[in-house]
Amino acid sequence: MLEHAVRTSLADTAAEHIRQEIVRGRWPLGERIPNEPTLSSLLNVSRGTVREAVKMLVSQGLLETRQGSGTYVRAHYDLSASVLRMRRANLRDQVETRCALEVEATRLAALRHTPQDIESLFSLLEQRGRSHDGASRSDFIERDFAFHSAVVRASHNHALAETYLFFSTSVREVIEATVDNEIPEPDFDAHQGIVRAIQSGDPDLAATTARRFMAPLLAELNRSLPDPVPTGLRQP
Repeated sequence: MLEHAVRTSLADTAAEHIRQEIVRGRWPLGERIPNEPTLSSLLNVSRGTVREAVKMLVSQGLLETRQGSGTYVRAHYDLSASVLRMRRANLRDQVETRCALEVEATRLAALRHTPQDIESLFSLLEQRGRSHDGASRSDFIERDFAFHSAVVRASHNHALAETYLFFSTSVREVIEATVDNEIPEPDFDAHQGIVRAIQSGDPDLAATTARRFMAPLLAELNRSLPDPVPTGLRQP
């Protein structure tokens, strides 16, 4: 047991050293990092410890392993830390961010959608249903998330879609809050209105519809949470 604890501590330390080098840009994004023997020599630890450290960084999204090729830099920032900080944000912050993403996605979807996108959105909307009644809480959350993810994909902006996926934990937490009646749950008609607005091809109508969709959630949170800007710091 003690040997395992010591090894784990060494792996944590090795992972932290590698993380610092990644964040500092020692290896460019997409570049292969040194192999186990080289890292073992650089860090003065065993290859087994290096292997454990690399596994930690892979799980955190900083590195990725490619079979038969090596280990590559996936990101220059700690994705796990970003997700943790995001989850610590209050619900209003999360809803405001979700609103920003979905309003722009809906606007772009109105301009770029395909007939297949519209067909998929209507299908996912039917699968979502009108409320979580009669469905398990987790199933309803996943079906609702699937619909909103499809709206974002219909924007055909890959960076926006990837950002939304990165934000997915927070989106699910917002949906949970509507299921638990902490904030209003937009009804079936409100969801259908988003698809209709995208289908219209009018980007301004689509953005307005998406913003209107989120408005009751933000209004409730603004009533229940303190003003994020202290009165004395407001601009005149």
